[in-house]
Amino acid sequence: MILSAALWITGIPATASCLYLLILTLLSARLPARAPSERKLRFDVIVPAHNEESVITHIIESLQQLDWPSDQFRIVVVADNCTDNTAAIAAAAGAHVMQRADPEQRGKGYALNFAFSASRARGWANAVCVVDADAQVSSNLLEAYAQRIESGEHAVQAHYGISNTNASWRTRLLSIAKASFHIVRSRARERLGLSCGIRGNGWCVTHALLEKVPYKAFSLTEDLEYGIELGLAGFRVAYADEAHADAEMVTGEKDARKQRQRWEQGRLQLTRAKTLPLLKQALLRRSKVCLDLALDLIVLPLSYVALNVFALIALAGFAVTQSVPYEWLWIGLGCAVALLLYTLRGWQLSGAGLRGLLDLARAPFFIIWKVIVMVGGGQSKEWVRTKRERT
Repeated sequence: MILSAALWITGIPATASCLYLLILTLLSARLPARAPSERKLRFDVIVPAHNEESVITHIIESLQQLDWPSDQFRIVVVADNCTDNTAAIAAAAGAHVMQRADPEQRGKGYALNFAFSASRARGWANAVCVVDADAQVSSNLLEAYAQRIESGEHAVQAHYGISNTNASWRTRLLSIAKASFHIVRSRARERLGLSCGIRGNGWCVTHALLEKVPYKAFSLTEDLEYGIELGLAGFRVAYADEAHADAEMVTGEKDARKQRQRWEQGRLQLTRAKTLPLLKQALLRRSKVCLDLALDLIVLPLSYVALNVFALIALAGFAVTQSVPYEWLWIGLGCAVALLLYTLRGWQLSGAGLRGLLDLARAPFFIIWKVIVMVGGGQSKEWVRTKRERT
């Protein structure tokens, strides 16, 4: 009786999660190209920066290469609670600089709210875009946004990749994970008319949307939070597959640990706070966007799904020795195959190459590391600057 209950408890979430990921994998083919835009929209490109003097020039130079009329976009750096020369360096590089000092309200969300309010008050731009200070962007970024805005979308997320994929085995694994999470899932959602969500770097919203859904996302994962608020308000986030904003990932264990703790603690907080409201709206409005956003929160990060599947297979294998039928073992193995296909599709799209495929052998150790990190994690709402390795 106890063994049977344990099989159901481990088997149901593993099966549901892997089936969900398998469906997304099967729908992850390249999206069709769109017609060129009329190139008439104006953009404020916002770069939130907290003590980024070592990298701020790189992102400004990258944005200055955008293939868009130079009089129709502004590069705006928000020097938020900086104690270094970020503001002066950004101004010298040609950006418009806004300085913000508020020791009580600290965090990327507050910096974005500050910049969005200023952009709306100025009334010049049609939309605002957000690019991280350590990012590199493709030259077609604004063109990709414009194509979708002209077709009626109000929020767009470009592909968010990793600029230093081959810096270490850790960044190659993260690149595969991001390709799975961002490309595989986002392509499938775009194909189904769902919301790909906001991923923090390389996203755009119109002023008209900010008027209807003001930006008030101040959690540890402010990007995910605002994407959910848009879904609750009846708006989806379109995916721009052909454009990208790639950011640098840390290679050291200590900095990676802090970064992972912030991400997953913030996601857990939102899962507790937003899952039921999303499911409620999915039922009341018959909203497939809200339903999928809820499912995205419910499905745990890939490492935990893998642990769930491993536990199911181990438990089912033991159950077979106790004369329990093979059904659960076959289900567990099927889940493992689905998870493998999802991961391999992410590897295929990641650009990590053969070295990345070989690095997947380290995945079990990476999963154990993540569990240890999360068990020992603290909590913080401050904007903790990630260590930059590029100078």
